Amino acid sequence: MNKANELLKKGLGVDLQLLSNREKTLLIDALREHYGLPELLAQLDLARSSYFYHRARSAVGDKYLEVRQSITEIFESNHRCYGYRRVQASLSRQDVAISEKVVQRLMKQESLVVPKPRKPRKRRYASYLGEISPAPENLINRDFQAAVPNKKWLTDITEFQIPAGKVYLSPMVDCFDGMVVSWTIGTSPDAELVNTMLDAAIETVANTADRPVVHSDRGGHYRSPGWLSRMSDAKFTRSMSRKACSPDNAACEGFFGRLKNELFYPRDWKNASIEQFIEALDSYIRWYNEKRIKISLGSLSPIEYRVSLGLAA
Repeated sequence: MNKANELLKKGLGVDLQLLSNREKTLLIDALREHYGLPELLAQLDLARSSYFYHRARSAVGDKYLEVRQSITEIFESNHRCYGYRRVQASLSRQDVAISEKVVQRLMKQESLVVPKPRKPRKRRYASYLGEISPAPENLINRDFQAAVPNKKWLTDITEFQIPAGKVYLSPMVDCFDGMVVSWTIGTSPDAELVNTMLDAAIETVANTADRPVVHSDRGGHYRSPGWLSRMSDAKFTRSMSRKACSPDNAACEGFFGRLKNELFYPRDWKNASIEQFIEALDSYIRWYNEKRIKISLGSLSPIEYRVSLGLAA
């Protein structure tokens, strides 16, 4: 099992009988100097004919060798979160013509598996302070589609708890393509966190006539004098979810879910400082905007999509 972990990147708890015949052949070749072939074949329940068949194939050469290397590079350089469809789309961008089924098979052989999404944890952070001021109407009404940018924006705050402490993220997400228009990261979920984020978002439309609807939950930050004055001065329209109704802001919650499944949960943050985590989180969001392809956008990232439509330089 140690050798399987080292050679095939399988966990120590792997059931050796579940390895493919090709993987078993690789494992046997790596262990033959220490054990006899009959013993290894018996241990792995592999027929002698199957062993020599796969050994002969590897000796002749793998016609997918370069493709395997490209697939691995794509997978590893994209937070290990690309499934076979997005890997195949990435290969197409490199002018590599190969079917999704072949990519799926090669990824399985190379043990390139996307971690399964975790069930959402019970929400720890809540900014709700009661009905401290009148709440605006829910103008979004769970319609998270937008035909043009800067029509509908969503915002919220999410919490990350690592051994070094707590970190909070406040983003502004555009319903048009899921791009994160602006974001702030800090160690305190205070008014400065959301107001600084809003200031940066306003700057992105300062020279245009765009005046989006900004949808949030009923948190106290979105009812504070600083937030209200900024929204009024920018002539933005406020929209709020119903009390304790997270589906009313589902698209923003979906962004948080993808972020945590792709960046936060798969990694061990035991030895990370607050500063290192903030840097990793900031880097992820930039990658999300600039490089993370979305099948719904024609296998382009949000920024690439806008460039393709002539909406960005």
